[in-house]
Amino acid sequence: MELGPMFKGYADPSRHANALYIGGRWEEGGGIPVRDPSTGGILGEVPDAGVPEAKRAVEAAAAAADGWRRTPARQRSEILRRWFELMTAHAEELALLISLENGKALPDARGEVAYAAEFFRWYAEEATRVPGEFRMSPSGAHNILVDHEPIGIAVLITPWNFPAAMATRKIGPALAAGCTVILKPASETPLTAYAMARLGAEAGVPDGVVNVLTTSDPGGVTAAMLADPRVRKLSFTGSTGVGRVLLAEAAKSVVSCSMELGGNAPFLVFDDADLEAALDGAMLAKMRNAGEACTAANRFYVQSGIHDAFVEGLTRRMAALKVGPGYGEGVQCGPMITEKAVDKIERLVSDAKERGARATTGGARIEGEGYYYPPTVLENVSPDAPIAREEIFGPVAPVYRFETEDEAIAMANDTEFGLAAYVYSQDLKRAIRVGRGIESGMIGINRGLMSDPAAPFGGTKQSGLGREGGVHGILEFMEAKYYAAEF
Repeated sequence: MELGPMFKGYADPSRHANALYIGGRWEEGGGIPVRDPSTGGILGEVPDAGVPEAKRAVEAAAAAADGWRRTPARQRSEILRRWFELMTAHAEELALLISLENGKALPDARGEVAYAAEFFRWYAEEATRVPGEFRMSPSGAHNILVDHEPIGIAVLITPWNFPAAMATRKIGPALAAGCTVILKPASETPLTAYAMARLGAEAGVPDGVVNVLTTSDPGGVTAAMLADPRVRKLSFTGSTGVGRVLLAEAAKSVVSCSMELGGNAPFLVFDDADLEAALDGAMLAKMRNAGEACTAANRFYVQSGIHDAFVEGLTRRMAALKVGPGYGEGVQCGPMITEKAVDKIERLVSDAKERGARATTGGARIEGEGYYYPPTVLENVSPDAPIAREEIFGPVAPVYRFETEDEAIAMANDTEFGLAAYVYSQDLKRAIRVGRGIESGMIGINRGLMSDPAAPFGGTKQSGLGREGGVHGILEFMEAKYYAAEF
């Protein structure tokens, strides 16, 4: 498809298509079309790797493993820092590329690039701060020394919704820890991953330390890599259903797993909340990346005294958003990733309306080229509707009414997921109390954005295992080694 002059440099999709990245070398191939969700047009093709390519990627990572493991932490740190600086220097090009293959509005894409780059800066610092331990045993018989070593080769599987940030959130701590990696990005948005590999090579990442492959057979390719005894870590971000399958596969070789899985985030607004602040937070928590985020507010529980004003304000704001191609001038809500994604949203909204919900804005798909669904607010939603149970992954805000604090907590916890939750109240004691009552790994208090590279990201229940980001993230790629020593 024809692209405008702004898609140059790292924003040019043709620069990142038609080649796998294994052992520091680009291997030509094709087979997987990459589409612009704004139009449905094909941007290019990327290689369709099979089991042989997967095995060669493991070989490349293994060949580089000892050298990278022995590389001084300061040197690893400086490479990550250079990678951060290169991402920052090419930020606008990367944002355009993300917007082109993912569809997200350009302001969101710019925000993602800044967030993604920060993981390299954070772990450039953490690489030199890996903790250890030295103490006398309680019996006094010996000394206890605890060191941390790289866990080994890591397979990293990332989703399409944040193609840069989900990669850096895994690559950063893995490389800081001394691990070599194989990145398998989503086939919907692979171009950003290959762009990141080019920047990494420019930053000085040695050949084989980072390998990238795309495939239409993720199950077979991943199983082949996990079956190799040299692979010791799997880090996956994606749906809970796929996560369960991967956990079972990893169990065959007792591979350590980090899993960031599905979400169903509740957004609680109490009568004493600052209405405008709650609406600001709702727009951020719901409409970041057009709702295609695992932390997106999925269920809005609003206390009766403020309910009607909140619905009115949210409707006004959602209706005012400009919908169009993500890279279009002034666009605030881009397309969904695929036609299938729009079909799912349409199914959930139609079912909710059949059960008595009313759309105060939006509520029907946008016809024409591209994969669009309008910003939508639903009120009078049945708590038994599938839209209350399933992750919407789109620009739809179902609003539910509640009366008491205990009722709100019970409604928030009525899900198998426990990734993120939001609480709005000017009574800080109440907000903390409610936060403690909600079964979730992360709580936003009077704030619609909680993701931070310096904080542990992860969930409870069916939302995953382990944490990414913060001081916890690097330890996910390390093994503790204990020495019983006498001096």
